[in-house]
Amino acid sequence: MRRSGLRLVQLWIPDTRARGFAEECRRQSRAAAKNKRSDSEVLEWIETGHDDEGWTA
Repeated sequence: MRRSGLRLVQLWIPDTRARGFAEECRRQSRAAAKNKRSDSEVLEWIETGHDDEGWTA
C-alpha cells in the first residue's frame, strides 16, 4: 500500500456499542435542532472563525 502512495492512519472513534451512546446522539440531535442559526450563518462562522495559520492550500 505504501508503494502505491498510501499511508496508514489510525482513528479513534466513539464506540457505538457503549452504554449511553444512543441517548447522547439523541441529546446532541435535539440540541442541534433547537439552534436558531441558519445554515449560512454556521458556514460563515466556520469559514471565518478557524485558525489556519501554518496550513497550506
